[in-house]
Amino acid sequence: MSNVNVYKQRPDAAHAESPLFHAGLDELARKGKSSAGVVLREKKLLGHLVIRGDAKDAAFAGGVHSALGLELPVALTLVASGDTSLQWLGPDEWLLIVPGGTEFEVEQRLRKALDGQHISVVNVSGGQTILELSGAKAREVLMKSTSYDVHPSNFPVGKAVGSNFAKSQLVIRHTGEETWELLVRRSFADYIWLWLQDASAEYGLAVKA
Repeated sequence: MSNVNVYKQRPDAAHAESPLFHAGLDELARKGKSSAGVVLREKKLLGHLVIRGDAKDAAFAGGVHSALGLELPVALTLVASGDTSLQWLGPDEWLLIVPGGTEFEVEQRLRKALDGQHISVVNVSGGQTILELSGAKAREVLMKSTSYDVHPSNFPVGKAVGSNFAKSQLVIRHTGEETWELLVRRSFADYIWLWLQDASAEYGLAVKA
């Protein structure tokens, strides 16, 4: 492995809080209505790693596949296997989401598989979170919130784009027919949470733990 210091940013003994910890989503989840048109869930405390490398280099693509079992996704798409997903962010940049607590081991595995190559792996877990929107009216909420065309013909399952959202920006990921994920920077989490409550009001909003 290259001579790179890899630190475990979230030691097992440390207490971690998600960006929306103070919103009491777990408590709200016990009060949700099953008839709600929109269901929100914070996919909290996952591992977020940004990988950079040369997609045209077979050794890089092969190393990523060896370490993760995933092929590098092409522009504006993501690939997933279970709770792990890999999303294209740019021509030489990808976002890897892994189950919380595994990011340290995954980073080590990636570095070993890509040893000797000109790459970068950065743990950004503390800086962002994922809000999952699902339900029959989830797309209508997105239509209120972003100027990007979220019609299925333009935004099929597996697509992921960075776009404006209300008066902020985030990444929208279409992960299922009626399921979307919003990749939100920590500093905007409160704002997005308040916006979603307002935008979902006419459809009914339930929070899922």
